[in-house]
Amino acid sequence: MKNKWKLAFFILAGILVAGAAVLFIMAASPAEDAPINKVDRNEDANDVKFLINTNKSDLNKIINHYLDEQATGSVDYEVVLRDEVELYGTIPVFSQDLQMKLTFEPEALKNGDLILKQKTISIGKLQLPVSYVLNFIRNSYNLPEWVNIQPNDEMVYVSMRDLKLKSDIKVRVNEFDLKEDNISFTLLVPTK
Repeated sequence: MKNKWKLAFFILAGILVAGAAVLFIMAASPAEDAPINKVDRNEDANDVKFLINTNKSDLNKIINHYLDEQATGSVDYEVVLRDEVELYGTIPVFSQDLQMKLTFEPEALKNGDLILKQKTISIGKLQLPVSYVLNFIRNSYNLPEWVNIQPNDEMVYVSMRDLKLKSDIKVRVNEFDLKEDNISFTLLVPTK
């Protein structure tokens, strides 16, 4: 008699997990990716250029300070720079939050923007398509407007030209090599 109850419990648990996965997939069905403007930006001849070299440790502090300032809503996430860009967060399924981790490989573009190409994903013990998870993140997380998630391309486009800084200062990414801890930016400060 005990074995029948065990079997029934595991069948019910399996149905609940499968149901949660189906609901999650249906809620996060992929939508079309928004077009990205990758055109080189026109720099003003009056801009003063400052070259900034930094490291992962300092940039981690700045990124997460910015995220803390921008935080609204009930979904928390964190970005950590190691040898890759790592995104940690949770995904609500019924009354439980599943832990999520995504890793991305960064690539600095000639126009000063940054592409994060998705490499790995883990969400609890669920196996879900990357495009669905990225679409869920795009629709659920409060990301800055200059971060454009492209679920179908399995990447994140970071448009540095749309980053709003005080005094109309602009930022260009020059190098973003996390393995060598070689990160550099150019700050373009307008003088007029």
